[in-house]
Amino acid sequence: MNEHSPRPPFAARFHEWRRERGSWTLCEQLRSNARELESLIEAREASTEISAEHARLLQSARDELRQARAVIDFGTHRRSPRASHVTAAQLHINSGLSLWLRTLPARELEPCLPGMFAIVRRHLSAEDERRTAVERIALEVRAAQEASRDIGLAPDRLMTIVEALKAAWDAELREKLRAQSFARLVRWITAFLTGLAVAVAVISMVWPRAVPLCFNPPAAPVLGGGFAAVCPTASRERIPQMGMVRATASTAGRGDYLAVEFIGLTAASIAAAAALRKVRGTSTAFGIPIALALLKLPTGALTAVLGLLLMRGGFVPGLSALDSPGQIIAWAVVFGYSQELFTKFVDRQGQAVLADVRGPVEPPRAAVVPRPAHP
Repeated sequence: MNEHSPRPPFAARFHEWRRERGSWTLCEQLRSNARELESLIEAREASTEISAEHARLLQSARDELRQARAVIDFGTHRRSPRASHVTAAQLHINSGLSLWLRTLPARELEPCLPGMFAIVRRHLSAEDERRTAVERIALEVRAAQEASRDIGLAPDRLMTIVEALKAAWDAELREKLRAQSFARLVRWITAFLTGLAVAVAVISMVWPRAVPLCFNPPAAPVLGGGFAAVCPTASRERIPQMGMVRATASTAGRGDYLAVEFIGLTAASIAAAAALRKVRGTSTAFGIPIALALLKLPTGALTAVLGLLLMRGGFVPGLSALDSPGQIIAWAVVFGYSQELFTKFVDRQGQAVLADVRGPVEPPRAAVVPRPAHP
């Protein structure tokens, strides 16, 4: 676009913004894989030795590719494609690739073996019998290549490899579904805690005297003794012991809980920013690190309130009589940051889930690995 060309309308720019956010890069990768597989299918259909059964398999593979493109098509969705769309499209592409592999003769399938072995080892456990069978075949193939002999795999062994490959793709799908479920659960919990924090702030503003977030330290002797009422946003120097409960309730302000929650939220934000040093990023589209960071915010707001309520109830000996609003705010910072004690277990689980999702693996392609030279 040159400097004299008109700018696109707002609707077009907004559509571009929606298209390029979320899982756009992963969707483009799936489109490129689909185009590559379609070229391989066309090359296979042009072969003179294709049978009627193989022709039906190739047609089914084309149908799977059409389904994959329909899933990630930006023009047919009310929302931009996200993790679920990427996973579903990958499922169709894997199915189409499996159908295409079943039509290849042994001599054309042999160059794909290293990539197939890698996918099986990546996603199937060491105790899986299908992986064990594939590893035995891999040892035989490696021995034949080192001896410069023709591999000459029987059709039944080739089908064993293809079936193990399909099982590995299914295991990869289950890994992604677990990650998607975990991310959705964390988002729901975050939304619930956010609503709970908002509800606590609203209720405290409507009924500020119900559970005042105040403390009653002894008043200074120069003030005549007695007690004081110290709240997050106000304080009262001298109150009689007989009317301490009523005087404390009257000192409580409507913004006490809101101030404490805001301080706890700020401390939790700093904790979430500090936790980013441990985040290595991910190639998946589930946004687990972002969901874990957002979980800390409402948790920090609530832990600040609950911590001060525990102190007010004498749960911590010796810390039940804070004598200034500044001390209350300082402890709110401590309790807001201390949400790390609770969310660190969720962080560990999130990292474990991300570790299980081993990321995309390049599909096996013919002609990627040259065939061994024959004597």
